[in-house]
Amino acid sequence: MYRDSSVGVVIPAYNEEGFVGDVIREMPAYVDRLYLIDDQSTDGTWEEIHDAARADRNERTAETDSNRAAATHRAELAPDGGTSALSNRAVVHDPIGRVIPIQHRENRGAGGAIKTGYLAARADGVDATVTVDADGQMDLSQMSRLLDPIVDGTADYTKGNRLLVAEYRDAMPRFRFIGNTMLTFLTKVASGYWKTMDPQNGYTAISRDALEAIELEALYEYYGYCNDLLVKLNVNNVAVADVSMPAVYGDEESSITYSEYIPKVSTMLLTNFFWRLKTKYLALDFHPLALFYLLGAGTTAVGVGGGLWTLFIALSQLTLPFLQGMASFLVFIFGVALLLFAMVFDMAQSEHLETQVY
Repeated sequence: MYRDSSVGVVIPAYNEEGFVGDVIREMPAYVDRLYLIDDQSTDGTWEEIHDAARADRNERTAETDSNRAAATHRAELAPDGGTSALSNRAVVHDPIGRVIPIQHRENRGAGGAIKTGYLAARADGVDATVTVDADGQMDLSQMSRLLDPIVDGTADYTKGNRLLVAEYRDAMPRFRFIGNTMLTFLTKVASGYWKTMDPQNGYTAISRDALEAIELEALYEYYGYCNDLLVKLNVNNVAVADVSMPAVYGDEESSITYSEYIPKVSTMLLTNFFWRLKTKYLALDFHPLALFYLLGAGTTAVGVGGGLWTLFIALSQLTLPFLQGMASFLVFIFGVALLLFAMVFDMAQSEHLETQVY
C-alpha cells in the first residue's frame, strides 16, 4: 500500500533475460502486486521471472499479507484463468508472493502486454497501476512521484517526462531527442494535451477510475499504445500530469524497427486525431474548433494545390501568373490561420486537465 492506496505494477517482458529479475527484486516494498507479462519470450525470461519472484517472496517480511492479497487477486480473476477479455489472450498463473506471472498465448508486442496487465489490474480493483519496462532503464525510486498526484486526487494519469529539465534533455541521445520531439508535437495535435511532452515515456501510472473510463479493450497494441492512450484519456476529460525524471540508459538495445514504427504510429495518430474531433467535439458535445480544423485543413490543401499548379504553369510556359499565384498564397495563409485558431481553441479546452511536476 502507498498512502492507503493499493498499487500494482505492470511489467511487460519479451526476451529480457538478465534484466527482468533485477527489476522484480528492486521493486519498492509498498507495491502490492506485480503483473509480469511474458510475451512469448524465446529465452529464459519466463524462468527468470519465477526465480526472482520466489526470491522476492522470501525476502518480504509481510509474507502473510502478501499471500492474502495474491489469493484475493486469484479469486477476482476467476478460477477458470481470468475474466473473458483476459483469458482469451493470456494464461494467469498461480501467484508467487506478490508476483502474478501471466503468459501470453501469442506474441502481442509491447502495447499488447501493457493492455493485458491493465486488464488484470482493472479486474483486480487496484487503486493505481504503474507501468515499468523490464529492461531496468527506469528509476524505481521515482515511482512515488508518479503516484502522489493520483493519491492526492490532482490527476488520474501520470507519466515520466525526460524533456522538462535541461539536465535530463542533455542526457538523452541526440537521435532519440530528435525523434521524441517530433512525436511529441504529433501527439499534442492528436491527443489535445498540448502541454504534455515525451509521450513515448513508458514510465506511467493510472488510476482505477481512468482505467474504467476508457475502452481498454480497444487500446492500440503496437509501440504507440502510450500515444493512443492519451487520446482516449482526453476524450474522457481525464486529468494528466507530466512528472520530470531522468532515464537510465543501460546495455539493453531497442527492439523497435523504425521503418515499420514510423508509418504505423503516424497513421494511428492521424486516425485518432479525427476520431477525437468527431467523438469529443461533434458526438458527445459540440465545439466549433472541429470545424476550424476541417476547414483549415481543406483550405490549406487548396492553397498548396493552387501554388503547385502555378509553379507548373510558370515552368512550362516560362511566364509567371502573378494573380493566380497571389490568390493561392492568400488561400494558403487563410487556411493556416484557421488551423492556428483551431489549435488555440483546442489548447483552451484541455488546459485545466494538464499539470507539470518538476
